[in-house]
Amino acid sequence: MRKHITGFSNPTIKYLRSLRDKKHRKRARQFLVEGLRLLEDARACGRLPQMLVMAEGREHPLLEPLEAAVTAAGGTVIATTPDILSKITGKDNAQSVAGVFDEWDTALARLDRKAAPIWLVAQALRDPGNLGTMLRTADAVGAGGLILIDDCADPFSAEAVRASMGAVFTVGLAQARWDEFLPWLRAGPGQLVAASLRDAVPYRGADYRAPCFILVGNESQGLPEDYEAACDQRVTIPMKGRADSLNAAVAGAVLAYEVLAAIAGQS
Repeated sequence: MRKHITGFSNPTIKYLRSLRDKKHRKRARQFLVEGLRLLEDARACGRLPQMLVMAEGREHPLLEPLEAAVTAAGGTVIATTPDILSKITGKDNAQSVAGVFDEWDTALARLDRKAAPIWLVAQALRDPGNLGTMLRTADAVGAGGLILIDDCADPFSAEAVRASMGAVFTVGLAQARWDEFLPWLRAGPGQLVAASLRDAVPYRGADYRAPCFILVGNESQGLPEDYEAACDQRVTIPMKGRADSLNAAVAGAVLAYEVLAAIAGQS
C-alpha cells in the first residue's frame, strides 16, 4: 500500500532531503536516485530501493511493476506531490519518481581480479561528473570495476549517479587508500599502468597484460611521483593541439579501449 505524504515538514520528507548532503548520506549509509530509467537499471541488476517516492498524477507503465517489486521486497512506497518531490531532489523539474538505496560494501576484498581482463583505477578524482563518466566507461569496455583511491568524490552522490547513467549499479566499485590498494594488487596477478608524462612510452603499442589496472590521477595535480614509480608501465597520449592534457575521464576511456584491443589481440 502506498503511504501518502503531503506536508513539507513531515519527518520522512526531511530525511529524504537530507540525503542530498554527503554528511547525512554517509551517516545513514543510504543515497537518493532520481528517475525511472536509473531505477529500472537498478532493478535489472537486482538492486531495489528501500523506499520508492512517487509524484501523484505522473503515472507511467513501468512504475507499476517497479512499485510491485519494491513492495514485494518489503520496501516502502510513498506518494507525494510533484512540488515535494522537487524539494526532495533539489530540482525544479523533478522526474516522476525517486528511490532510496542502501550503500553497498566497497571494500577491495569484494573484488575478484580474475573476473575481467581490464580494470579502471582513479586517484583523488574530485569531480563527480568525471567519476560517473569513468563508471560508464568501465561498463562500456566490460571492466571488472572502478577502484577509487584516496580522497575521491562520493560515488553515491546524486551528480555521480546521474553521470554514470546507471553504471553505478552494473560496475564493481571499491574504495581504498593507496597503502591498501598497492599491497592488494601485488598479492596477485595484475599489471598497473599509469597515464603519465614521466618516463612514459606512447600508449599505442605498449605491452599490456591482463588483468590490466589503468591508473588515472587527479584532474589538476595528476598522480603523485611515488605512485607513478610504483607502476609497471607509464604511458602517454599524444597531444596535437594547444591543450597540454586530456580530461581525466577522457584519458581513462582512451586508454581503456586501447588496452581492450591489445588484450583481445593476444587471445
